[in-house]
This record gives sequence, structure tokens and C-alpha cells, in this order.
Amino acid sequence: MKKGFGMKRRFRPDNAPRGRNITVEQEATLLPFLFELLKEQSKTSVKALLSRGQILVNQQVTTQFDTPLHAGDVVTISYNRRKVVFNNPLLNIIYEDDAVIVVNKREGLLSVSTAKVRERTAFHILSDYLKKSDPRNKLFVLHRLDRDTSGLMMFAKTRAIQEKMQSNWNEMITERTYVAVVEGRPEKNSDLITTQLKENAEARVYVVAEGGKDAITRYNLLRTNDKYSLLELNLETGRKNQIRAQMEYIGHPIAGDYKYGAETDPTGRLMLHAQRLYFIHPETGEEMRFDTRIPDSFKSLTSKNW
Repeated sequence: MKKGFGMKRRFRPDNAPRGRNITVEQEATLLPFLFELLKEQSKTSVKALLSRGQILVNQQVTTQFDTPLHAGDVVTISYNRRKVVFNNPLLNIIYEDDAVIVVNKREGLLSVSTAKVRERTAFHILSDYLKKSDPRNKLFVLHRLDRDTSGLMMFAKTRAIQEKMQSNWNEMITERTYVAVVEGRPEKNSDLITTQLKENAEARVYVVAEGGKDAITRYNLLRTNDKYSLLELNLETGRKNQIRAQMEYIGHPIAGDYKYGAETDPTGRLMLHAQRLYFIHPETGEEMRFDTRIPDSFKSLTSKNW
């Protein structure tokens, strides 16, 4: 039992909203009552419950913070989730359940915050979206895409799911495939690139003969006009900037990637896209498969008529 205002739980009638019901035992005002009841939450999140109509007094929704409460009144904190429409030009939700959320990110959007950018990130946008349904909702990072890379990525909705997936990442992720437009044409139509990678003080990843982390990428040539080539790249390891560093290493940097040796920028973006993501669902054990279209600019730039 909570101390302060004097409260006790009460049986919820079958037709009442799903949530927490508390009978008021002495005179009070709604907002201070809620602050005392929900000490574990921030005052901002408690006010948000009011503004979204998730607080009921005697089965009537109220958004007034100064609503008077009397002994015998029943305050309900509704857990019913409202359908929140997600609409953001930088991000599309591909799939969502209680465990994970899969999105298609546009180029130019950071995955997570940095010292300079905190709000214009996939993580922040999705966190705000989830909290509109329930302020207790949280989001957890599973992996990242570079800011200038577009495509599929996923987040966990609970700490337990995050830990389960990250601790078994190579087993849980059954396929991660990218497409890239590289300068020139690789000598081989397909190859397995096995290198070791290191990162310097300027956060630039590079290939070393020894002493680095193993990085393995398999590529297949999809189309080419010799000036540019469209490659499908399957990651067998997931090192930072792995594809970018390895493409530079074989002499065919990704178009638009000046950081890793590109000489041209034909479309005003890094031409790297996370096109396919397959994984074992952490709760059901089912293999989940998600694919996106290859960007039109990738195909047109590697057309024979270019």
C-alpha cells in the first residue's frame, strides 16, 4: 500500500479499461495524487498520461490536473494502447511487435545520438513514437547504420531482448545483405574478401596485415557499365565501416564515399544501402525476413545506357 494519500487496489470490473485501479481514501487533488502514486515515473511522463486521456476518475476520462478527488472515488490509470500513427520522412516502420521494431532508414539520419546531435536520430524519433502509446515504453540499440547509409535496421523494446540478441548475434542474425555502387568494375564477378581491420584516432577504419579484427564480406556483381558497378554484399562479420574499408582496399571504393577513397559523387550520397535483414525472432524462434527495394538511383547509375 502506498503511503501519503492512502490508497488501496480495487477489483476491476470486466468492462473497465485495462489498467491499474486505485480507490481514494481521503480528499486530494488529481495531479499531486498521481505524483505520489507514480513516484517511479518522472513528472513529465505522469502529466503525459493526463494529456493523452489515460487517466479516468470513476470511469470517466479526465485531463484536468486540478480535478478534486473524494474518499471512495476510483482513479484508473489506463494501459490501453492507442493506435499511434507514425509518419516521418526520414524513417519508415517495416515491422513492430512487443519485442522488436524494424525500420527502413533514409540516408543522412544518424542511428543514435552523438555529442553534437541528440534528437535528429533514428533512436530519438522511435523513442518519441513509442512513448506516445505509453510513457513507460523504452527502446534499446541492437546495431547501427552509418549516417549516410540507408536501409534496414532494428531495435529491441526491452533490455532482456537486447541482451539476448546481442549475446547471440551471429546465431540470431541469419543474413545481412547490402547493395552498393562502387567505382569501376571489380576483376572478379564474385569473391570472398577476408581482411583484418583497425581504427585510427580519426575514426577511420583501415585494413592491416595482422593485429586487427577479422572482417569477412562476400560480394556478387549484379550489373555494371564498367564506370560503376552494382554489388550485392553479404556480411559474415559486422565490423564498423567494414564494407567501406574493404571496397577501398580492393581498389573499388563506394561512389560518394570520399572518406574511403572515392573520386566521384554522382548522386550526392554514399551509395550503400542495407537491403536485406533476416533474423531469428528472440521470443518465437521464427525466422523473420525483411527486404527493401534497391534504390532506383543505384540501378540507373549502373545501367548500360549511362
